[in-house]
Amino acid sequence: MSRQFATFTVAGARYGIDVLRVQEALRNQARTAVPLAPPGIAGLVNLRGQVVMLLDLRTRLGLEPLGEDTEPMMVVVQVDGEAISLLVDEIGDVMDVEDDQFEAPPDTLPPTLRGVILGAYKLDHGLLLALDVDRATAA
Repeated sequence: MSRQFATFTVAGARYGIDVLRVQEALRNQARTAVPLAPPGIAGLVNLRGQVVMLLDLRTRLGLEPLGEDTEPMMVVVQVDGEAISLLVDEIGDVMDVEDDQFEAPPDTLPPTLRGVILGAYKLDHGLLLALDVDRATAA
């Protein structure tokens, strides 16, 4: 069976989210800081009148923040009926993958990453890490 994933990169690795969970992908928006927010909460953004929480996926994955000179992108996903925006390095394409390309998360992934990855799809040009949106956005 074939599945479609919206893809993006974070720190050079390619990730994918089931396309049915993705609301939209956009450039970084102006954000409002949330005082005393836990690490990983990058603020709130106003998307056409809807206030959406913004999560820095780099922080959630245990990675260094993106450099100040680089502008991140946003992937807005649905989690329990609510929109949540994920800060990512770059937006990719929508990719079709086959179930027979799927494998368990590689042993080489750091523990912080293994907890939010469903598995990996082996592609001709590298791996596509399937992100577990629910676990990646959990507080």
